[in-house]
Parts: sequence; structure tokens; C-alpha cells
Amino acid sequence: MTKILRETSLSSGLHFQLVQGDITQAAVDVIVNPANSQLNHSGGLAGLISRKSGPILQQESFAWVRDHGPVEHESPAYTNAGELPFQHIIHAVGPVWGSGNEQEKLRSTVQGSLALAEELKITSIAFPAISTGIFGFPLESAAEVFLLGIQEYADSTPDTSLKIIQLVLYDEGAASIFSAVWDQAQI
Repeated sequence: MTKILRETSLSSGLHFQLVQGDITQAAVDVIVNPANSQLNHSGGLAGLISRKSGPILQQESFAWVRDHGPVEHESPAYTNAGELPFQHIIHAVGPVWGSGNEQEKLRSTVQGSLALAEELKITSIAFPAISTGIFGFPLESAAEVFLLGIQEYADSTPDTSLKIIQLVLYDEGAASIFSAVWDQAQI
């Protein structure tokens, strides 16, 4: 079940929603997959997305890396969504906590994904809490980066094709932390 926890309109007319639910069931055009630079979707949420989309996702991901090289924070990849009901899946590489300059890398990941969605003429996108799983990024810090990064994107892209940006959290604890940061930031 999907539950909207917070919602606001940003300066460019974008609707920004904080949602608790399963990102693979989000009612959007595109979801963002928290990937590694080789797009090997074997574990965590990336593994779940890969299993639900069918074998084509992993095949296209390996082809992407073969043709374009490893994926960078600011330059995500995209593939078809296979058996999932999305136009595409954007594969974004977030930073590993402790690797240095993590907040700027995560901000680049978020804004790079939004820029790619714009390039693809997407109207709605859903993000998970990239890097907060096995990459160890602290939830409160990640929430601050996501909220600021999305706000900056909306302010700097007034004519965006995007109409809805969702931040989808499965875990109730993470949803609570992101909600508290949202309230403190007065989005």
C-alpha cells in the first residue's frame, strides 16, 4: 500500500511527495534504481527491481556498461523497465559512506537523475533513499541532501517536463526520519 506522508508544490509547479510504499508499485513514468557503477543488480533494492523486471533489465544494464563504461554519480544510465509498468528505469550510483565528499556526490546523483528524466521528457519520477542501505549513508543526512537537491533542481529548471517527483521509502523508520527532516526544512 502506498501512503503519501508529505506533499508540496515547488517553485516550478512541480509536485513533490514523500511516500511510504513499494517503489516498484509507484504510479510514475520512471523509477530510479540505486545501482553500483557496473550495473550489477544482484542485491538489495537493485536486486528486487531486477527480479521484478525480468532478465532484460540486467542484459540491458551490462550492455550499457559495455558501451558507455562504468556509471558515474552525476551521469546515470537508463534501460527499459522489462516487466515493470514504467517507461524506463534510471540507474543512479550513490556514494558509499566514508568515501569522501559523500553529500556532494549524492546531490550530483539526485540532480543527474532529474536531468536525465528531463532529457527523456518524463513527467513523473520516483526515487528510493539512494545510498542509505548497504552503502551506509545516514538517513537524516540523506534526507537533507534529497530535499535540498530536489528544491535546487526545481528552482533552476522552471520549464521542466517533470510534474511529480516522489521520494518513496519502504521502511517505516526511514519514512519517519525523512518526514521529520521534511518538517524541519519546512518544504
